[in-house]
Amino acid sequence: MALDYDLSSIQEARDLARKAKAAQQILSSYSQAEIDRIVAAMCEAAKANAEWLARMAVDETKFGIFEDKVKKNVFASQGVYDYIKDMKTIGILSEDPVNKVIEVGSPMGVVMGIIPSTNPTSTVIYKALIALKAGNAIVFSPHPNAFRCTNAAAQVVHEAAVKAGAPEGIISCLPKVTMAATNELMKHDDVSIILATGGPGLVKAAYSSGKPAYGVGAGNCPVFIERTADVRKAVCDIITGKTFDNGVICASENSILVDEPIKEQVEAELKSQGAYILSKDEVEKVSNVVMTPQGGMRPTLVGRSAMVIADKAGIRVPEGTKILVAPLEGYGPGFPLSYEKLTTVLAYYVVKNWEEGCQLAINLLNLMGAGHTFAIHSQDEEIIREFIRKPVSRILVNTPASLGGVGLTTGLAPSFTLGCGTMAGSSTSDNVTPMHLINRKRLAYGLNAAPDACTAPRVNTQVSTEDIANIVKQVLAQLQK
Repeated sequence: MALDYDLSSIQEARDLARKAKAAQQILSSYSQAEIDRIVAAMCEAAKANAEWLARMAVDETKFGIFEDKVKKNVFASQGVYDYIKDMKTIGILSEDPVNKVIEVGSPMGVVMGIIPSTNPTSTVIYKALIALKAGNAIVFSPHPNAFRCTNAAAQVVHEAAVKAGAPEGIISCLPKVTMAATNELMKHDDVSIILATGGPGLVKAAYSSGKPAYGVGAGNCPVFIERTADVRKAVCDIITGKTFDNGVICASENSILVDEPIKEQVEAELKSQGAYILSKDEVEKVSNVVMTPQGGMRPTLVGRSAMVIADKAGIRVPEGTKILVAPLEGYGPGFPLSYEKLTTVLAYYVVKNWEEGCQLAINLLNLMGAGHTFAIHSQDEEIIREFIRKPVSRILVNTPASLGGVGLTTGLAPSFTLGCGTMAGSSTSDNVTPMHLINRKRLAYGLNAAPDACTAPRVNTQVSTEDIANIVKQVLAQLQK
């Protein structure tokens, strides 16, 4: 029976890819204005349906907070749209009259969008907008735990796109979720590129598929509170970032690194703002329920509140506790909470100075999260700039990491696919936008004269044996004088 299900899912994947290719070939003839009209309609539809899609996501996955998922859906629609609406993606993008180069944009074709369970509806909205803005079709592969809400989000934006003039099949979603169907879609001839947001296994599979791919690595964002920081604001930003949707955004803060001179001030502020600092025994209890011994998250506690986690761990915390703070003496094996935690738990370290904080941040990132995100709270511009050289793609300053990383509170491109660069085996370190989903052609005129092979006189470069003998005689005669 399982084999029949897998076989039918593979056939459905093939059918969707073929339909998407046919639809994209029609869309490829559309003008920039026609594309923009479709994208605007998709934005409005996604925004209008943001609330029930968010409710559906929470009900199905049990992850996160309804109100925050609404905000993510609105950001993925209106926030992304505002950023991309004036982009030129089709036809002539630019002309350089000095170097006489004309740059032309053309679609890549069919995009495969792999969707995580942590941000299932907002990621669909975002990926659909950037794919169609670039003139592409997109086929989604949902996470098994978010199958219904992912399909619902895809249907919302597809219906809006078609009503605005897009061809049927331009946006679709696998109706059956199997690894066989996902693998078939990854390798299908009609799929041009993979946009992968999900677990390490799926991202690795995307890069191993033989197709061009944009994948994202794990996040494990360390946040350093340097001694010149506005401590009250820094703590507020950290709690805001970590509790937003209960920490399921991959750029969320995962470890606090505190400069030793302000340790007591930071801890007092944490407690006053709703954090609970765990004792050594409580750290072990929370570790056991939240993490596996290998440093992996237990799925049942992803995106859950601090009160739920404390209850599962059998510890008593004050009513209304927002986050659990776990002081650790090290990282790596033996310290499971030093790894990525997509929930309301933060590791906690004290460092002697910014140099030690910097080294610890690098060690934590190398453990997990290389290339992703680092945050610093400081008023010392010289120290802030020291962190530019660190192995991450986003260095966020005086802002909640989760919200700054996706571009909500910073000037970064609004995105739910955050590249980690070659440090993490990713093909980009950017926040992915429509410009990553177009091919750029260049028409270039000749500027500099080249040697004219057609009319230049030929030089005889061949020397006969007789010529060599005469040269030798001449040289010997010169030597005898």
